[in-house]
Amino acid sequence: MDPEVSLLLQCPLGGLSEEQVRAELSPAYDRRPLPGGDDPIIATWNARRQAQPWLFDAPKFRLHSASLGSPSPGGPCLTLLMGLTSYQDFLGTNWASSAGRLRCQGKADWGDAQAYLADPLGVGAMLGTSDGYFVFLRRSLRVAEAPGLIDVPGGHPEPQVNLPLATLSRPLLLGIARNETSAGRASAEFYVSCSLSSEQVRTLYMTGGLEAHESTDIIFMELQRVHRLQEEAEAWAELCPSAKGAILLYNLVQARTS
Repeated sequence: MDPEVSLLLQCPLGGLSEEQVRAELSPAYDRRPLPGGDDPIIATWNARRQAQPWLFDAPKFRLHSASLGSPSPGGPCLTLLMGLTSYQDFLGTNWASSAGRLRCQGKADWGDAQAYLADPLGVGAMLGTSDGYFVFLRRSLRVAEAPGLIDVPGGHPEPQVNLPLATLSRPLLLGIARNETSAGRASAEFYVSCSLSSEQVRTLYMTGGLEAHESTDIIFMELQRVHRLQEEAEAWAELCPSAKGAILLYNLVQARTS
């Protein structure tokens, strides 16, 4: 397994539909205040804003834990326990120089290495086109996380590639991956098929949008190449951890049913 990514949860073969996933939101699942107070988070945020003034704070959902229940008449059921956090807290905990120490402290104090971390739940999608390609995006150099690397469409969930909803299938959840370069931040990875061709998707992407600054290029990879991409060391190294997690989960959960 790549040291940059680990798998927190793998869904049953074929993935889970929306009806098979339940989310419970409660303040009980928020991160714990830092020992000694949260002033270091504010200091980190102010320093990042000075270097990258285009960054902005926004609320995010925090993943506390995920558990896959026993099969029922409706199929397996996944329960997500969620709290609230923010982008400021994410940069001030998961991306802080003290993140490793915070994980050790959380394990000692609460029996949970993630207790003091913001851990906003990311989302990503293995987006397949009608002509047998998967869609990837080159992240811009202006983003705070994984600048210049290749990612799958996704976010927290905000970024889009301008595709009409009517062209997209209902998403199937493949599982949850952890980004070990950001202290184990989790990302839910999905499979979505699109009725448009790769060229039609490219045309829509090129029209831009509110978050066009977050990526600089759209990339298409053939299905068969995605199956063996981990064997291509140079290409694999260009992927950010969330994209690696999405590919690993797709190959484990969905590829064998295609």
